[in-house]
Amino acid sequence: MTTPGAVLVHGLWHGAWCWDDVRAALTEQGVDSIAVELPLTDLAADTRATLDALDDFDRPAVLVGHSYGGAVITGAGVHPRVRELLYVAAYQLDDGESVSRLRLGDLPDTRLGEALLLSETTGEVGLDPELGARLLYGDAPTEVADRAAARFRPVQRTVFRGVPEHIAWRSVPSTYVVCADDQVVHPERQRAMGRRATRSLEWPGGHSPAATRPQVVADLIAERVRSVS
Repeated sequence: MTTPGAVLVHGLWHGAWCWDDVRAALTEQGVDSIAVELPLTDLAADTRATLDALDDFDRPAVLVGHSYGGAVITGAGVHPRVRELLYVAAYQLDDGESVSRLRLGDLPDTRLGEALLLSETTGEVGLDPELGARLLYGDAPTEVADRAAARFRPVQRTVFRGVPEHIAWRSVPSTYVVCADDQVVHPERQRAMGRRATRSLEWPGGHSPAATRPQVVADLIAERVRSVS
């Protein structure tokens, strides 16, 4: 039997690079992984890119999504290679929901909206490098936050409205990680989405544990990979 591995899906304004430290730690534990490079044009295209990556991955997989990546894995998780879904401070969407429209009741929000930079000409949404870095990487060393902010890229406005075609967590086991000090996806919203998962746990810290606690993230991924072996 082929040993399972992990397929990693990033969030908005980022790229596959944000998983580099986690992937290095997974390699040390003997876990094969790939990181998907999303086009960030709309949810359908991002889901297609993830399905294509799963096609190319030659083994069963734990499919991991961070932030917006949770919306992507919710749709792509129906791929036959997926054995478990792992949401990290991510959007575990239900039927008809999008990143910009969740049916979770009256829950607090964050200052993320203040950091968005919309171009009416291109339809792209950028991220203010100063406030954006503070929200996404507030608990990271300054050099880590600055390095990430220098690589932020704009996304198409349509990504915020995308609704998954499939809701994979209804048929695939899932784990949800709440980041208790998150300033991007409010922890109360995460806890509400986490109740949809098969199991959930809570970590201290902000929105980007792949940057601030890569070993911890890798340990959890490796644990989930072993659990489906």
